[in-house]
Parts: sequence; C-alpha cells; structure tokens
Amino acid sequence: MTPEAKTPEELRYTKTHEWVRIEGDQATIGITDHAQGELTDIVYVDLPAVGTPVKAG
Repeated sequence: MTPEAKTPEELRYTKTHEWVRIEGDQATIGITDHAQGELTDIVYVDLPAVGTPVKAG
C-alpha cells in the first residue's frame, strides 16, 4: 500500500509534518509518522489558552 493510500481524509497537514482533525468545535493535533521518526522525545507542546481564537499560518 502506498503512503498516500494510508492518509486519512479527515486530517489536514502542515508543511512541517503536523496534522489537525476538526470535529465540531474541537481540534485534535498530532505529528506525522515521519516527524515521529525524525524527532527525539517531545518534551512539551505550547498551545494557546482554551477559547483563544487561532487562524492558519
């Protein structure tokens, strides 16, 4: 199976190997398998406070 065939359609990807899944008013954020293989341990994630509006880019 090609990598493209295994890409879930509901995910949106960044050029830097993060992804987001929007479900209603909630978003789930992750990193691609490629990023997992290239990075060392992830120590922290810096997110905006709940309720803070965000926009692409």
